[in-house]
Formats: sequence, C-alpha cells, structure tokens
Amino acid sequence: MDMTTIAWLVALAALFFYVISIYNRLVTLKHRYENAFAQIEVQLKRRYDLIPNLVETAKGYLKHERETLEAVINARNAAIAGLKAAANNPGSAAAIAKLGDAEGALGSALGKLNIVVEAYPELKSNQNIQQLTEALTTTENKVAFARQAFNDAVMTYNIFRQSFPPVLFAGFFGHRENGKLLEFADSEAFQAAPRIEF
Repeated sequence: MDMTTIAWLVALAALFFYVISIYNRLVTLKHRYENAFAQIEVQLKRRYDLIPNLVETAKGYLKHERETLEAVINARNAAIAGLKAAANNPGSAAAIAKLGDAEGALGSALGKLNIVVEAYPELKSNQNIQQLTEALTTTENKVAFARQAFNDAVMTYNIFRQSFPPVLFAGFFGHRENGKLLEFADSEAFQAAPRIEF
C-alpha cells in the first residue's frame, strides 16, 4: 500500500469513529433529558397525591366553597392526564406543552384555594392543613428544581443536535426534533416584577 491509500484509510477510520461519537453523544443527551423528566414525574405524582388530602381536609370547613374545591380536583385530574401523556413521550413538544398548560391551571386553582384558606382562621390553624400545605410547598420547590434540571438537559441536547457537524447526522440517526422546554402556563406572570407605588 502506498502512503496515499493509508492516509485515506486513516481519514475514513477517523471520520467513522467521529460519526459514532456524534451518535453516542446524541443518545446520551436524549437519555439525560428523559431521565430529568422522570424526576419531574416523581415530584408531580407526589404533588398530585397531596392535593386530594388537602381538599378533603378543607372540605369540612369550606362547605360553601365547593366550586373552588372542585376546580382544584378538576385541574389536578387534567394535570395527571398531561403528565401521563408527557411521560409516554418526553420528547413530544405537544405533550410537554399540554403538561405545562395543565400545571399552570393547577397552580392557579391551588392559588385560589390558598386565598380561601387564608380567609378562614380556624382552617388556617388546623394542624393537618398546615402539614399538607408545608408538604405541598416543599414538593413545589422540588418540582421547580426538577423542571430546571430537565430544561437544562433539553437545552444541552438541542445545542448539540443543532451544532455543526452533528446537525448533518442527527436526522439520519433518528433525532429529527428538538426537545421541548417545560414551561408552565403562568411562567410569564413570574417574570414581570410587581409594581409597588406609595
């Protein structure tokens, strides 16, 4: 063999191994964001399990606030359906968007329930309500951290998938779509700082 042939074989082998490394990195990054979504799923399931207990405890005090309690349960059920759809395919932009919308609605319903609880001092001082509210708040914080980790993993995957030269091979390897960030419907409300005037 002459040197030109050897140089071509070495170049082809290097290209082959480089393409394999791109494939392996795409797979690794996709599994990382799927695992990050699984962590969100764990925290959301815990949250969904706490909500009926909170509603049931409040029910005795809030007989005439039935509409608020039903709104919380309906929003919880919609969020559970959204979670199941997203868990089946965390790479689906539509499923992630549906979950984000359902979580936004649930957050809004829980906010209304908190306002109602604040209006009833005897309910607010109930030990069970205090424990459930604390557990729910802790879970909310864990959901926020898990969502941030998921969004970071999705962003890392998307950046690598869209960069050159991986973009040339991503579609061929089955990585045709970007991952979708999980944003709750009320995310925009948190971005605008409240305006205080005296």
